Amino acid sequence: MTRARIAVDCGQTGARVRITEPGGDEPAIVKLPGVRTDHPVVPQVAEIVEHALNGRSLPGAELAAGVSGLTPGATRPDELLVACAALGVTRVALAHDSATSFLAANRLEAGAVVAAGTGVVTLGSGARTAKVDGWGMFGDAGSGYWIGRAGVEAALRAFDGRGAATSLTGLAEAEFGPLPEIYMVVQADPLRVRRTAGFAKVVASAADAGDEVARGILDDAAAELATSVDAALRGAGWRSGDPWRVSWMGKVITTNPRLQARFRDLVARAHPGVRTAEPYGIPLDGASLLLDLPEDHPVKALVAYAGS
Repeated sequence: MTRARIAVDCGQTGARVRITEPGGDEPAIVKLPGVRTDHPVVPQVAEIVEHALNGRSLPGAELAAGVSGLTPGATRPDELLVACAALGVTRVALAHDSATSFLAANRLEAGAVVAAGTGVVTLGSGARTAKVDGWGMFGDAGSGYWIGRAGVEAALRAFDGRGAATSLTGLAEAEFGPLPEIYMVVQADPLRVRRTAGFAKVVASAADAGDEVARGILDDAAAELATSVDAALRGAGWRSGDPWRVSWMGKVITTNPRLQARFRDLVARAHPGVRTAEPYGIPLDGASLLLDLPEDHPVKALVAYAGS
């Protein structure tokens, strides 16, 4: 490597920046707040990079970013290049975080990745690419937000007498305040998505403690994620017996053994020949790979470049 490289992984809950310099010491990783997907994301990425460099400039640097909530219309690498020019950046690779998650999890192998954090998106890559879900308030099935929302809903159903008794009722009240006020309190919070997703940890803890309602929510989340993988594999051209690779990114799967085990079982049973395996790397590795993708790799078509 002859040029400095800035790899960025931008989620809704947090962002991480890895700065690698030629002949330098161990690459530095800086953790920063994530992006607001209800605001333009490219200016936020530029601001994240500026904060990470902390007043420094890296002449000739390459910048690669995987960003949650990046729509095709918002994918503007030229804008990002201009915004980061004063930082020394001369080349930019910009992609949705489904692309960087795939590369981090599977490198260049055919298969699929499910990236499940606050939101969730699944990407298959083989004969072609196929992106599944990532629809925010209209989807994100199996995500931290989805689990957290399901946990609060179960608490309110039990409170009303419409659902089974569950420890989530008391836990939701402890987290959000009096249940009769909960929908107004959360609705008024500008960070309501992150806050709701945070309740997924509470649901997971309740499941570990034996709460059957919480366990059911996690099992349903695993089934949703497996369904998305099925759609991504088929969309990417998988055929029965193809030894493709399925992996994952995000704390929803990596920190929840029950959910992960059920997810792996469902995927393996539905797709003969497919291997479910731990990811090769972390999202920052996937971001860095954007800069080195072979021209004929299907994921290349999902990356927008600017500069040289």
